[in-house]
Amino acid sequence: MRNINNEPLTIKKRGEDGYRLISVRLKEHTLSEIDRIAAETNYSRNELINLILEHGVKNIVIE
Repeated sequence: MRNINNEPLTIKKRGEDGYRLISVRLKEHTLSEIDRIAAETNYSRNELINLILEHGVKNIVIE
């Protein structure tokens, strides 16, 4: 595929996009539910987990 505008392709180094790669242990049931919701909504597992975490962090109440 030829770049008609001769614009450079800018690629950031991994980790410089504001995201960090981590490892998390989840209960099998939780992962199954995430996968079910992801399939039903057409989100990737990663996208869905990020949405859930963002919502949780913004709405958590600490007593």
